[in-house]
Order: sequence, then structure tokens, then C-alpha cells
Amino acid sequence: MATVFGTMPDGAPVEEITLVSGGLSCDMITYGGAIRALTVPGRAGEPVDVALGFDNLEDYLRHDKFLGALVGRYANRIGGSRFQLNGREYTLPANDGVNHLHGGQGFDKQVWKVEERSDNSVTLSLFSPDGQEGYPGNLSVRVTYTLDGEGLTLDYRAACDQDTVCALTNHAYFNLSGHDSGEILDHRVQIFAQRYTPADEGSIPTGELAPVEGTPMDFRQPVQVGERIDGGFPQLVQAGGYDHNWVVDGQPGILRPVGVVYAPDTGIKMEVDSTLPGVQFYTGNHLDGCPAGKGGAPYGRRWGLCLETQHFPDAPNKPQFPSPVLRAGEEYHQVTCFRFSAK
Repeated sequence: MATVFGTMPDGAPVEEITLVSGGLSCDMITYGGAIRALTVPGRAGEPVDVALGFDNLEDYLRHDKFLGALVGRYANRIGGSRFQLNGREYTLPANDGVNHLHGGQGFDKQVWKVEERSDNSVTLSLFSPDGQEGYPGNLSVRVTYTLDGEGLTLDYRAACDQDTVCALTNHAYFNLSGHDSGEILDHRVQIFAQRYTPADEGSIPTGELAPVEGTPMDFRQPVQVGERIDGGFPQLVQAGGYDHNWVVDGQPGILRPVGVVYAPDTGIKMEVDSTLPGVQFYTGNHLDGCPAGKGGAPYGRRWGLCLETQHFPDAPNKPQFPSPVLRAGEEYHQVTCFRFSAK
């Protein structure tokens, strides 16, 4: 089902599309390809909307928190807003201090085109011309959202006529107690990673792949989010909480477990699988200042958490990291699945 959600300043319509499968439903809009709502059954079978979102297009246009949006051409940060490729330096807009974040005026701020749709699936496309936000090459992107009986799968594909860098993700904020229920500090999180990438004061990785063992970054077993978040660990103090990239165990390119989130009050568990090499675990440390959410919910600091499957931040400038280079004529193809259950 599709309805008109709003109209852009230039008159372009923005659609809202509802996907349904079993007891799950997902509302998303063509502005930024944003997930606006994701409703799953709780322990007693009650519907719980676990995704933060807004009731109107105006709030999507003015907020700066990337709620539910598709992010590109390069998700996360590129240090110094520049990178080199094939011996040439490319300069990007600095929109996070001196650094470049989430593609600048990126894919989250554009209206995507609906290519295909069914009751439980929709494919969106976007064309990013050569030079947009400083990136080389004409890039064509297709993202398919599919809702099945267990959860939501995002299938990302892209191709370019020049060598470029490409790293796509979705920036959904989840609260498994309900989008309007307050902080996520009681959620239990597990991340299947032996290592993470420490960052400097600008959240740019230092290049080290540091072991999580013996640190508050160790989520190899489930840990309550609030247990260690304010304990004085320098990386957490610097970022105001968790906002780091973990090196997902296993072989990149193969769909494998990334993490698990559990909310004790609703009994909802979210399992995340992906083909991507990393995941940014973010605890909504800067959600304060966000416009009111659906139903007037006063989204505040740490009201939602993100597990953004991704290429590593600043990988274009870190040859020791998995390469984010998309060669001309090749296909970028990555998959991330969010599966839900309750007990």
C-alpha cells in the first residue's frame, strides 16, 4: 500500500509505503528511503513499534539525526574530508567538523524512485551523478526492502562507470521496548566481534584493530547497555557513549551473525546478520534536540540504538582496512537482515 506522505519544496511528492508479512509491518518513505515504523509482536503478542520516526515530512527535512534513512555515497566518516583514488585526490564537503559524514548532502536527503513493489517488498533506486558531493563517477543504486515472517532484509546493489568509493547502510534507530518508551539502557546487546577500531576525538579510526577483551567494548556475551557506558573508559567518554565500529567476526561477503539486541520488558529480540565487514554500534548519544517523534514522543538522548552494518569509517584513507573501492563495471552487493522474535 502506498500513500502520499508529503511534498518536497520543489513540488516532488514523497510516498509512504507499507509492507506487511504475518504479524510484522514496516512503513517507509521515499524521502531518504527512511524506515518510519517497524511493528513486531511482543511477548504477549501485542504490536510494538520498535523504530524511531516522525509523523510528517517537515520534521524529516529539518532533523539531522538520520532517523531510519539510507545513507551514502559513503556511510560514516571520511577523515579530513578527502581521499585518494588512482593517484588523484578527491575533496568532499566537511559537515562534521573537518570531517565528512554520511555522504554530506547525501542519499538520506534525496527522494528515491520506486522501481518495484509488492505487499511485502519494495525496490528503490537513486542516481548519483559524477561529482555529486565530490565523489567520482555516475553511480546507480538499488535497495530492496523485503519483509518476511521473521523480519526485514535490505539488499543493496550499486554500479558505477568510474572507480569510486561506495559504502551504504541504513541508519534505523531501534527501541525494542517501543519507540516512545524512553532510554535503551536496559537493553542487552551482543556483538560478534573480537576487535573494534578505536577512534580519535573526531571519531576517525586511528587505524588500530584493538581487542575488545578486558574493555567495556567487549560484547561477545550479552551486556546491558547501561552497565558500562558511563564508566570512564576514555573511548566512551570521548564519544559520549558507544559510537564505534566493531570488526565483525567471519568472512566479509558472507551473510553471518553481527549482533543481538534484547529488551526485557517486551521480550523482543532482534538478531542482525550481514555480509558487511563492520558494524557501528551507536547509543543515540546525540538524539537530544531531535524533533518530537511519532505521536509527540519526546525523543531524547539514548532513546534509540543503531547497529549500522558498514564498511569501516575512513577506510578510503586506511589501506589496512577492507577496501570500499567499487571498480567501474563491477557490482556492489551487500545484504543485511533484521530478524525478530519474542519470549
